[in-house]
Amino acid sequence: MRRVFGAKKSTEPPPSIQDASDRINKRGDSVEDKIKKLDVELCKYKEQIQKTRPGPAQEAVKARAMRVLKQKKMYEGQRDMLYNQTFNLDQVSFAAEGLKDAQQTMTALKSANKELKGMMKTVKIQDIDNLQDEMMDLMDVSSEIQETLGRSYNVPDGLDEDDLMGELDALEYDMGNETEADGMPSYLQPDKETDFADELNLPAVPVGGRTGAPQAEDEFGLPAVPRASLRG
Repeated sequence: MRRVFGAKKSTEPPPSIQDASDRINKRGDSVEDKIKKLDVELCKYKEQIQKTRPGPAQEAVKARAMRVLKQKKMYEGQRDMLYNQTFNLDQVSFAAEGLKDAQQTMTALKSANKELKGMMKTVKIQDIDNLQDEMMDLMDVSSEIQETLGRSYNVPDGLDEDDLMGELDALEYDMGNETEADGMPSYLQPDKETDFADELNLPAVPVGGRTGAPQAEDEFGLPAVPRASLRG
């Protein structure tokens, strides 16, 4: 049967971009090595030309150096061509990687979109608005409670800046009057003894029988008590 219809030829998979790039890079490295060897050979010919006198010998060295130089130029052209091919393959590889990343991104977005749609079915905007309104009402009530609890008792209302300045001026005036020569306010000075007799305007206590007459004293320095005379 194979002789009649022929056998199916096995086809190899086409090379990938990375394989082609690696192969070209290897060729480029090989050409670069050849160019380096030719550079070393040209340096030797240069030294020989400088040491050789002008004449047939020098011309022969120059001819060999010219052939090496032409060969080097040929290799440099091949190297540049290979580098250009590598650059083109790198651009294609970058574009392919970008498309793969775009495909993965689209797949991830589709999955996220499907998941978000499922989540939005369980969340309603009206419920969120109602919850926000309730929270605002609770915060207002809490603020009113805090304000009520922090209210001061027996504090007069209606005081303005003019009342405050007037009160401060009066207090400063009172404190200035209370300061005496020693520099101490009256509320820091010791209390003075009050003579209640002077305040009540009471008369002086009589001494003896007449006001102003010296009174007799006994042996102990006390006022002598007059004795009644005894009559028969």
